[in-house]
Amino acid sequence: MVTKKFSLKNFSVGKMASAVAIAAALLTGAVGAAEAKTYKFGYNIYVGFMPYGWMAQNGILEKWAKKYGVDIEVIQVNDYVGGINQFTAGELDGMAVASMDGLTIPAASGVDTTIMLAGDFSNGNDGILSKKVSDIKSLKGETIHLFELTVSHYLLSRALELNGMSLRDVKTVNITDADIAPAYLGSDELVHAVAWNPMLLQMETKVEGSKRIFDSASTPEEIVDVMLMHTKTVEEHPEVAKAFVGAWYETMEIMSKGGFVGEAMIADLADASGGTVPEYKAQLDSTKMYYDPAEALDLMNSKRHQKTWDFVRTFSYDVGLFGEAATSADFIGIEFPDGTVLGDKDNIQLRINSSFTEMAAKGEL
Repeated sequence: MVTKKFSLKNFSVGKMASAVAIAAALLTGAVGAAEAKTYKFGYNIYVGFMPYGWMAQNGILEKWAKKYGVDIEVIQVNDYVGGINQFTAGELDGMAVASMDGLTIPAASGVDTTIMLAGDFSNGNDGILSKKVSDIKSLKGETIHLFELTVSHYLLSRALELNGMSLRDVKTVNITDADIAPAYLGSDELVHAVAWNPMLLQMETKVEGSKRIFDSASTPEEIVDVMLMHTKTVEEHPEVAKAFVGAWYETMEIMSKGGFVGEAMIADLADASGGTVPEYKAQLDSTKMYYDPAEALDLMNSKRHQKTWDFVRTFSYDVGLFGEAATSADFIGIEFPDGTVLGDKDNIQLRINSSFTEMAAKGEL
């Protein structure tokens, strides 16, 4: 091998200065690249969460991230609870969840958590099915299969409460969201069940005589789907939340306007969720999407939303989701946009931050 020697004979002082400047610039760029953080947001397959993946795959999120000088990655997680646990452990910067799960997993674990976007609420996407009875009161003394300690458990609790009953009037058997549909379809012993879409529709339509005896349309704006972020990230890097919320509402505008573009998007969402367009539209029919940021802002800032959180925290405490250290439903503080705190003001672990939605509503993002 021949080694070529470098000579300074014809290398001027000016060239030397330029070389030093270039080297410094390259070094600075390398350090900057090393320090740059990619913010990771997770979601799983659910009708109201599918637009997160779509806005990432179609360049909308990248456009908004570039506007605010941040790098954001959206990841589809196959295990919903596993994704929330990743968020709780700090492996994800954001996670799409049913709002109750933000309270009962990260917040209850002592992780200061912020809801910075409300995407939709279940308006029939969660329901109680029966092969035997036609009303909730007839469930007294019966065994009901559901994914315990989730929104399914909460919905059952509310259905019983609205009919003068409580969880003490029934027996529940735990079964995961992955197993409940096959079990309901394949076993005569599984008579009553609580599930969410797409499993709910499969169970309802494929079992002859199956009746939907209650669903979330009777408890509007209670099972709200939201995006969580770590409060520290929101406070130190609000530009991440601004970029994400901006991308979301641009996506919502496309999704809601119909026509060729809107229908093409719906087809993409259906395909990504593993179903057909009619199936996806059926789920969308029982979901109230907050296409307009003003609607989401109204919810987040409302007194009725505070009342819902009182239902949620009471249920969560009653079934032990706050852990052994909790002595009442006040154990965790929940802070609302107007500064009101529900629960312990010295242990605020869940915050509803409507400021980014308000900026979207005012066209200020």
